[in-house]
Amino acid sequence: MTRPIAIMLTINAEPVTAMVESRLSLADFLRHQLRLTGTHVGCETGSCGACLVMQDGRVIHGCLTLAVQADGSAIQTIEGLSESGAIADLQAAFHERNALQCGFCTPGVLMTAQELLQLEGVPSREEIRDALSGNYCRCTGYQAIVDSIETTAQRRAVGEAEQPA
Repeated sequence: MTRPIAIMLTINAEPVTAMVESRLSLADFLRHQLRLTGTHVGCETGSCGACLVMQDGRVIHGCLTLAVQADGSAIQTIEGLSESGAIADLQAAFHERNALQCGFCTPGVLMTAQELLQLEGVPSREEIRDALSGNYCRCTGYQAIVDSIETTAQRRAVGEAEQPA
């Protein structure tokens, strides 16, 4: 049996210190030790995108990242993005366009969309689809998701989107 390892990181702007097993994934740490269940675990191979979180501002696969690899990092989960209001406009657009069905993929898709919109401003539909290529959705067919992201990008570009407080 391995010895637990101490890690210190920031999760959703809150400092966290924990003891973790060396082989514990970041996704499992978030879900089981911190009860942040918005980070879903689907394939555990980095193919589906359900486990996406932001590490130091970049989207990563929580299922492929060990918790010990996140030591010293700032991690933002879907709960943190939602509570901060940073994605309120994206969430509203998803609701308006009916871009969610079962909801399993939605947190990862929102993480991808937020990163894309921060990096690209107003991406083309092709760029949106390319960015979503790492998010597997079995229910929607992606059309409404792409519409929602495009709508949000356009609203943000003209200042119509609600800005976080």
